[in-house]
Amino acid sequence: MAPAFSKCYDPSGSQYGIPTYPWRYAPDGLSTRRQLRARGLRPGGQPIAAQVLRPRYRRGPLVAYLYRVDRAKPVRPMTPGKRSALAKAMLARRTCPSCLTDAGYVIPVSLGMCVTCAYPEEQRAA
Repeated sequence: MAPAFSKCYDPSGSQYGIPTYPWRYAPDGLSTRRQLRARGLRPGGQPIAAQVLRPRYRRGPLVAYLYRVDRAKPVRPMTPGKRSALAKAMLARRTCPSCLTDAGYVIPVSLGMCVTCAYPEEQRAA
């Protein structure tokens, strides 16, 4: 057994406190949040059932928490109120505070305004 594999394999949970498996070796019936979401499910308040570790050189391992699929709940449907709130939030992210126009893309936080307002001299040259 490879040393990296043995550090990450603890199905009893004695070393890390919860069952731990190496990357891509989780047992059936356990999924990450993203895997649950792809199936149209959510954890639904259940505790973390296990974790998956992926060792890395010179840094700490990557950790992914696993949840039981049989205890997962279906994703809540999008309500009209939530849909309109998300639409308003996205419009606010696309609106330039300088020229007050919809840029058609999300305004970069680093600039704080649309590219046309941030670099007006380059726009005139083009």
